[in-house]
Amino acid sequence: MLDPIDSEDDLFEHFNFVVDKGQQLLRIDKYLLLKISNASRSKIQVGIEAGSVKVNNLLIKSNYRVKPFDQISVSFSHPPRDTEVYPENLPVDILFEDNDLIIVNKEPGMVVHPAHGNWSGTLVNGLLYHCQQLPGNKSIRPGLVHRIDKDTSGILVVAKTEFALTYLAKQFFDHSIERTYFAICWGVPKVPKGTLRGKITRNPKDRKVMTIIPEDAEEGKLAISHYELVESFGFCSLLKFNLETGRTHQIRAHALSMGHPLISDSSYGGDKIRFMSTMANFKTFVENMFKLCPRQALHAYSLGFEHPSTKQMIHFNKDFPKDMSELLTKLRAIHG
Repeated sequence: MLDPIDSEDDLFEHFNFVVDKGQQLLRIDKYLLLKISNASRSKIQVGIEAGSVKVNNLLIKSNYRVKPFDQISVSFSHPPRDTEVYPENLPVDILFEDNDLIIVNKEPGMVVHPAHGNWSGTLVNGLLYHCQQLPGNKSIRPGLVHRIDKDTSGILVVAKTEFALTYLAKQFFDHSIERTYFAICWGVPKVPKGTLRGKITRNPKDRKVMTIIPEDAEEGKLAISHYELVESFGFCSLLKFNLETGRTHQIRAHALSMGHPLISDSSYGGDKIRFMSTMANFKTFVENMFKLCPRQALHAYSLGFEHPSTKQMIHFNKDFPKDMSELLTKLRAIHG
């Protein structure tokens, strides 16, 4: 079962535009068709009629003509675009495939499924080109039983049949899936091995990130991560995480909660120096470290589950991508 971020904000798409000073008079529906990627004119017109579009804080009709410096605000209760997912010929690293499922190694930077701001170029678009049919083709998440963040690399399983989708989803729901991640974090945990527990919920100060709150809190969902120190480099370390639950941003939020955010994780404070070192030219080394791995240093290394047809436990793993591998090489070299 997918575990999307729960919030009323996810039910709406918000846009704000200020019309350019050189804009010629143009119907509002045509203007928004140009400004909103992959928009459908009919859906835009329905949104206007429903009062979801305001110009200069006033409701308007579809035949309103925008003029220079108009301030347009849009809040659609459903995406104003065609939400059908279309096949695209994109490179997809398939590690294994049979009649039931596909095991994919997702490259960092690739979005898993279409969503606000990314309606094409996603892993799902590429899989539909490869596979033609996936269960739930009419949804924006066909075949998906889990996901990983855009800038996280590693292994994903995708179902090819409705039965496989249901069978795999139940294992995720029951937390019987075996998942191992590796992360390069700031600092070195004082306790080299342990379990992180707590409720996870949206950060009230920044709704795009998650925060860990006490386990007895009323809101949020329980998140459990088991961690182990693999290598220490003094000011940072390589940690292994085994997930018992699979919440949104779980490892990134848990790592921050114990004071060791992931290297280069700009959303959770990992894009700044968090622990100092006595090494010469340390600041320059860190700047180069960020350039070498400009995304959160997190890799979904392995996945184990019961196969839908054979009922045998199967495991897959994928070594670190180039950016994390090269970063580890440099850290080992300077640490000696």
